[in-house]
Amino acid sequence: MEPSPLTQQARPEVFQQKVVALYEELFKDEEDHEKTEGYWKEFFLLRPDKATLQTLIGELSPDDLLHLQVQTRQLFTRAVGRIKAGSAPADAHALDTITAFLTSVLSKKYTNASSDIINVLAGLDEVDAVFTDFVAALDVTIRTGRSLDIRQKAIEVALSVVSGAYQTSLLSYFTHRDLFPSLMKYVQDSDTTSRAFEPFTLLGLLSNYNKFEFQNPYRLRLDDFVNEGTIQKIIRSVGQTCSNSRSKYVAVQEDLPEGWSISGTLSLIGLGAIAPGGAKPVAPVIDPEVAKEMFSKLPGSEAAVLLATYDFAHANKLFCFNFVSLPAEKGLEAPISSFISLTSYLLQHAHTSLRNTQYSHLNLLIIRLLIEDQVLCKRICSDESKLPVRLCRQRSPYLPLVRGDRVLAASLLDTMIDGINHNLRRRLDVELYIICVGIILRIISHLSRSRTRLNYHWSELFRSLLSLVRFLTTYQADLKSSMHIETLLDDLVNLIALSLSAGESFLPTPAAYDDLFYKLVETGENLVKFRDSYDLGKRPTSSIDTLISVSTHYNQLLDDGASRRGKHLTSAQVAGVIKQGYETLSIQAKEGLDSWDKYREADRRTFLKKMARTTVADVKTFISET
Repeated sequence: MEPSPLTQQARPEVFQQKVVALYEELFKDEEDHEKTEGYWKEFFLLRPDKATLQTLIGELSPDDLLHLQVQTRQLFTRAVGRIKAGSAPADAHALDTITAFLTSVLSKKYTNASSDIINVLAGLDEVDAVFTDFVAALDVTIRTGRSLDIRQKAIEVALSVVSGAYQTSLLSYFTHRDLFPSLMKYVQDSDTTSRAFEPFTLLGLLSNYNKFEFQNPYRLRLDDFVNEGTIQKIIRSVGQTCSNSRSKYVAVQEDLPEGWSISGTLSLIGLGAIAPGGAKPVAPVIDPEVAKEMFSKLPGSEAAVLLATYDFAHANKLFCFNFVSLPAEKGLEAPISSFISLTSYLLQHAHTSLRNTQYSHLNLLIIRLLIEDQVLCKRICSDESKLPVRLCRQRSPYLPLVRGDRVLAASLLDTMIDGINHNLRRRLDVELYIICVGIILRIISHLSRSRTRLNYHWSELFRSLLSLVRFLTTYQADLKSSMHIETLLDDLVNLIALSLSAGESFLPTPAAYDDLFYKLVETGENLVKFRDSYDLGKRPTSSIDTLISVSTHYNQLLDDGASRRGKHLTSAQVAGVIKQGYETLSIQAKEGLDSWDKYREADRRTFLKKMARTTVADVKTFISET
């Protein structure tokens, strides 16, 4: 008697998705490698399980994948076919599958990276045809895909292969087929600010590929691009990304001082429950060692967009103008405010990791490019640039808290001072200090030439510069042999000398000018030690003798005043002597203190190559998290 069809079947211990069974069947080492048309039709109709596919491939060694190359090539070419066909839902499933597949395959450490990857994906004989077809399919999908979501998935596939195969010859297929128009068309069509992040980040990787070895077509495209609407969408996306990245620092340590309020006062004395609106939840305080570890992992992988921002800023003046001038949207920060804000957080934590240091350098280079454009520098130093900027206050010493709108130049000066104050180490990052001091020099140079008086806490800036002089003097044994230390010494001394000789033209009040002389006199003998420690007297490019002569002039006047009064002078009496001393003071400043060398990218070649590798690693992380 046959069993009834209604008899209950034994329930399996674990339910397995059909698509997972198809993955396992595909990667079995069996003689019948070729899968049927029905198999592939079902494979791409089912919703992919990216995590399981990545786990399965992750368990295979590079040699295993080479052994299974018939199956991996089938998967790759069949997925490309579904992408080209553009039929729902197979095209979306093929894009998701190939992203997970490429992310896993390209993360392996192969003996011969280029040839092994080619063998896994297409084979040496077929690679030209297969990869030309593949990149063309992505290009068409990004430009004219049936929906924005499908087009975004195609960009994610491109990101996974460009980041995964960055050191291989496969990227040449992306330079032969120009994706720039399609990427910009996608940004132009995008319906949210966040959608511009991925195509712009991809553009950053493509425009940096071997750019010092050959004429990169994407770099040329950046030079010529003039669609202002698309540029503004990109800039808003960069601003939003900077804001999101900063929020991760704030999540570790909230650093915004609370203003006075009745609620705050009642909470302090334990009566928060009766405060208007009740007591606000207090953010938990994280253990300092744990916080240090968390800070060392920041910024997040989204910082990869900063490389593309640098490239666009270096190549395109229209991008720079919009970056500085684009106003805030309702309820949000202006993009340039978010960018400067993130830079201040990066700089306060620049010493915590190599990544943080690299992104700090990159953002400083972007600021340098903006400041060196005289039209933009004029705007940055004028009242028309007034914006609120949240600056990092997570480590002391703190600069005075300024709420509300400020001229952008003031926020930039604060950011540079924080960079100087918070990265003093025996193993000094000399390059970082050269850029910070150089940006201050360029701002003061413009202010003095244009006779623009900037309302700013100048005493903090001069205190930081002279503290740097004392630090360099104290640790000269550790620092004297550092690479490029002479450039830092010359720039620092010449910046202080420029402030002395031209201070009347940009300092807002006579008191601010007097304060600079007061601080220089306070430094006194340190200047002589500084000169002798680094043999600055023998350097024709150094203005150290100007500083020492001013200090000597006033010390002589102060000694005379003290001997006449028979006692030490009070600070008020010292200030009086400084004012009187102007009559007999002659500042013998060198010519050209307000001049500077324009940025040359070739000088940063080594750094930018390292920065590209760091960005590639961050894009890999980002893709694996999506």
